[in-house]
Amino acid sequence: MPLESLSALPAWLIFGVVGGLGASALVGGVFYFGDRLFPPAEQTHSYSYDGTARRRDEIREYLRLIDEPFKENQLINGNQVAFYLPPRDVAITFNVASYFGLQSTDTYVILCEHEMPGHQIGRRLPFEVPTVTVRPPSGNEVEAAFDQLGIDQSATEAEIKKAYRGLVKEVHPDQGGTQAEFTQVQEAYTTALNHAEPATA
Repeated sequence: MPLESLSALPAWLIFGVVGGLGASALVGGVFYFGDRLFPPAEQTHSYSYDGTARRRDEIREYLRLIDEPFKENQLINGNQVAFYLPPRDVAITFNVASYFGLQSTDTYVILCEHEMPGHQIGRRLPFEVPTVTVRPPSGNEVEAAFDQLGIDQSATEAEIKKAYRGLVKEVHPDQGGTQAEFTQVQEAYTTALNHAEPATA
């Protein structure tokens, strides 16, 4: 019965369907095997720091310096947070959804920006913290920040701001850049400003 139905169809229609399926299979095969024979090259960036990872390291170091017990990557009331301080019921997160998800609970929640140096978390904690000395960024990190902005380490604050304004236009997600690139430039800008040459009168 199915064969009789097919014989009732015009030859051009059958040829078109079979040809289309064959062409689709051929194109699919080209992409499948092409991807395996010629894998895409990995993208590299001159500024290799991942913002969240670096801030996590800084916050972890700061919490250890102030001798504050903490747990990482905790699920609190169904919300994943980067750090949780159990004795204080304080959560620290980089995730906006987790921040707002915990607003209606008794947990004190802090939202960290990627460009905020980790040791500044102390100003946001809802309890007294001891004064500690936080080691400054390593020379390599400072050098990487100036390299990312395309300027010399002797650059002034004005030169850093000018370089940042020019670069941020290229890497902003609205201009075709990625969020990761945008965050890296913001972090480079913050680090460079903190190490800018003082202005001369």
